[in-house]
Amino acid sequence: MAEISGKAFDFQLLSRVFVYVKPYRSVFLLAVFLTIGLAILAPLRPLLIEQTIDRFVVNNDQAGLIKMSLLMLGLLILQTVVQYYHTYATNGLGQSVIRDLRIAIFNHITSLRLKYFDRTPIGQLITRTVSDLETIADIFSEGLISIIGDVLQIVTIIACMTIYSWKLTLVVLLPMPLLLLATYVFKEAIKKAFQDVRRQVTQLNTFLQEHITGISVIQFFARGEQEMKKFKAINAKHRDAHIASNWSYSIFFPVVEIISAISMGLLVWYGAQMILNESEIINILNFFQIEKAGPGLVIAFLMFINMLFRPIRELADKFNTLQMGMVAAERIFHVLDTDEITPNQGKLQPKEIKGEIEFEGVWFAYQEENWVLKDISFKLKAGETLALVGATGAGKSSIINLLNRFYEINKGSIKLDGVDIREYDLSFLRSRVATVLQDVFLFSDTVAHNIDLYQPEITLSQIKAAAKEVGADAFINKLPGNYQYEVMERGATLSAGQAQLVSFIRALVHQPSILVLDEATSSVDTETELLIQEAILRLMKNRTSIVIAHRLSTIQHAHQILVLDQGEVKELGTHQELLKQNNYYKKLYDLQFSSAGVAKSVQSEMD
Repeated sequence: MAEISGKAFDFQLLSRVFVYVKPYRSVFLLAVFLTIGLAILAPLRPLLIEQTIDRFVVNNDQAGLIKMSLLMLGLLILQTVVQYYHTYATNGLGQSVIRDLRIAIFNHITSLRLKYFDRTPIGQLITRTVSDLETIADIFSEGLISIIGDVLQIVTIIACMTIYSWKLTLVVLLPMPLLLLATYVFKEAIKKAFQDVRRQVTQLNTFLQEHITGISVIQFFARGEQEMKKFKAINAKHRDAHIASNWSYSIFFPVVEIISAISMGLLVWYGAQMILNESEIINILNFFQIEKAGPGLVIAFLMFINMLFRPIRELADKFNTLQMGMVAAERIFHVLDTDEITPNQGKLQPKEIKGEIEFEGVWFAYQEENWVLKDISFKLKAGETLALVGATGAGKSSIINLLNRFYEINKGSIKLDGVDIREYDLSFLRSRVATVLQDVFLFSDTVAHNIDLYQPEITLSQIKAAAKEVGADAFINKLPGNYQYEVMERGATLSAGQAQLVSFIRALVHQPSILVLDEATSSVDTETELLIQEAILRLMKNRTSIVIAHRLSTIQHAHQILVLDQGEVKELGTHQELLKQNNYYKKLYDLQFSSAGVAKSVQSEMD
């Protein structure tokens, strides 16, 4: 994927971010007000110190000294309070914005078509939803508002210095062009380094997510050493990217310190002349004629220099923080602008779905015209069972995906109860189709919530009734906590058969109009399979069912059997009708049962 560059002051992009600031307008205005307040308060302390030294310390005025000390203490307390609320407001604003953005992007991601996830690494989306969003928060806490505050502080300090002594100010600012040049060079260097860091973070997250998810495959095939080499290479690039950014800092900050030291040296040199009024060296030029000044002014200017160089030094860093926030925002909006959403064109939500399904001349391809389904047509009456048979890649799962509108057909039509499925409300359509997949996915949650999926209308008693119907209540009641047992990610703490039973209860308890079984008993042992066969038959009774079967013995009672090969319909009929045709299905049937016979004979010989 091409790297998104971003611009530091992309106002169009910034305006999109600020759309999410609108609900927190009062907090934003408070943060701006406090920023201005800090900029005004910043130069007051040096000015008070100048007055204290030149008016009260020099004249040994104890009463005045105490008065000024109390005034400075009050100023310090005021600055501390303002700084506290400023930090709280800016960070709170940033976190509120990314909270809303995170909700928006998660909601958008969950509404995207499966086609998007077919080509987008999950680790990349995790980076967008977590790391990039945190970077956007820095726009408010360390970026835009801080930059405005630093600029205001610099302007205020220079203005105060100029008012007190424009000549001394000019002397102090003589090294400033060097600082501006160093800041610009640093900004450009750190921008490239940060972009590389973000790129390497994305690659690292993608690699980790992919390999942790597929850890069983790595261990089964003893690929640990090879994958570790890949990880070390990616991790090394990640390290090098961070080192490159740190290298820029390690050069820039010492350079700033040197320039700051030069400025202070000029101040001390010129300030000493002002205090002593010895102008033999400098009075050569009338322009630099020495003024008479007290030591308080020199000390105040020393403080001004520290206060001036600190924001200038940090300005480049904050500028790049803003730029990285813009890069992150551009990535986030790139995902949010992805229009690969299944359009919810219809609004139809009838009280009852009978379950009559009709595919009429359906053509479908995942990519361009590489057709996965070619002119598929069949009609399934309400309450009937259709079995899909065919080799791997024949198009069986694609039919299920199209029925749920996970993908959109290229040509033809799919009708439910005589109405095009695009006329139905999307959520309603999917709620009426329950699917039990061969590869079961369970969330890190309780057994009960893995079944009801947090649907408030589904009660625990309904869950228990469904569990009894499929014969799963016995094993659930043996679990610690029963239905409140915490299932680990992907059902790792349950056996394959138990996880399959939980998914079967999940399908049953939602009372679907259409049931899809993708070889739903393939992961269940023989004893458990026999246990739920009767429950399956009861569940399929008077309910439209589509069964993807690899074992032909499980589909002999289907009303229709659709035989697919390379996306085309080869045969359609009942089990007996297809056997009589002595064609494709008959060959599959004979092959499977002859293989089963060989397996039995081998097993008997081993016994």
